Amino acid sequence: MPNVLVTGGAGFIGSHTVEELLRIPWIDVVVVDNFHSGRIDNLRGLDRAKVMRSDIRRMKELKLDELAGIVHLAAIVSLDEAYSNPRLAVETNLIGTLNALEVARRFDAKRFVYASSVAVYGEPEKLPIDEDHPTRPSNIYGLSKLMGEQLAMRYMEDYGIEVVSLRYFNVYGPRMRSGPYSGVIHRFITSLLKGNAVTIFGDGNQSRDFVYVEDVARANVSALLSDARGIFNIGSGVEISVRELLSLICELMGVSPEVRYEPPRKGDVMRSRASYEAAKRSLGWEPRVSLREGLGRTIEWYMGSCEPRP
Repeated sequence: MPNVLVTGGAGFIGSHTVEELLRIPWIDVVVVDNFHSGRIDNLRGLDRAKVMRSDIRRMKELKLDELAGIVHLAAIVSLDEAYSNPRLAVETNLIGTLNALEVARRFDAKRFVYASSVAVYGEPEKLPIDEDHPTRPSNIYGLSKLMGEQLAMRYMEDYGIEVVSLRYFNVYGPRMRSGPYSGVIHRFITSLLKGNAVTIFGDGNQSRDFVYVEDVARANVSALLSDARGIFNIGSGVEISVRELLSLICELMGVSPEVRYEPPRKGDVMRSRASYEAAKRSLGWEPRVSLREGLGRTIEWYMGSCEPRP
């Protein structure tokens, strides 16, 4: 059976991707993770995956008979964490990508799926955002992801590795990471479960395109198994403001919290909405899970998980 390497495979998106890959009986999965944000518990029940503890900034020698492809998800994924520690962000998101590409080159892997980000676009000139939109990142995180993407595309031209770069919009769902750099949905749900006030940065009118993690995992697998190359947006195509998002979560949870407002975060864009038509045409992919349904599943997971709650 051919091996597929998933870097960051114990993380939020990574563990769902491993789960999706293991539905395919002829694929063996090798996970590489340093557990900076990933958790071994995320891989519970996925015993067919081989797990290797390693940091992609200093990738240990891999012992594989063959390697069919790589899904490269290991990264610093938080705007705030990248702003606080730019060296870590660049080393992880650029040098780590270089190391993963070198593994692909050394083992003659045919396919390389790179996890890019909507952050490469910066403040949009038009909506919906398609893949031809100018790339002008407004923060270190977006810049680091764009540099990694450009490096991967260079390897495709120079070494013949078939690269697919997936520009994720705002991914959410079960197993989102906790900690000081958590995303807005994680912060809202955990604050509400603990009965705390909810904080909104800015006026709450900024909009985002939220895409459910299982849909993203399917996109990763579709990209790996397809013959497509190039860059594709992975989003829901639906725009919702942060205020509206909070209202929907409160409705689903049956709560009415105190809301506090803080100054906007540096580097935040005001609006975002994906065009995923290219992914639909070339990857046969489109989102299946609505925001209401995905939030319901996510809230249910948090209520049954070990996350703190009242």
